[in-house]
Amino acid sequence: MRRTHDAAFKAKVALEAIKGEKTVAEISSKYGIHPNQVGKWKKEVLERLPEIFNGKIKRSEKTADELQAELYQQIGQLKVELDWLKKKSRLLE
Repeated sequence: MRRTHDAAFKAKVALEAIKGEKTVAEISSKYGIHPNQVGKWKKEVLERLPEIFNGKIKRSEKTADELQAELYQQIGQLKVELDWLKKKSRLLE
């Protein structure tokens, strides 16, 4: 059975691997996970670390806010169109 680990656990293990105070084998034994998994998490952290400093994370949040605003605008437009169609259909009856 596969275990799933939360982001905080993965970050903790990866940070410990990055520090280099213990070997990957020691870390994997300590947390009961495969050494390859420790290496994968460490690699992912090191690859994604620059994103923190170049603002990509903030841009993605802004994009989400912009998307939400656009969707609300579309909902409003569709509601107006639906109301207009309902009104027109009553005239045709």
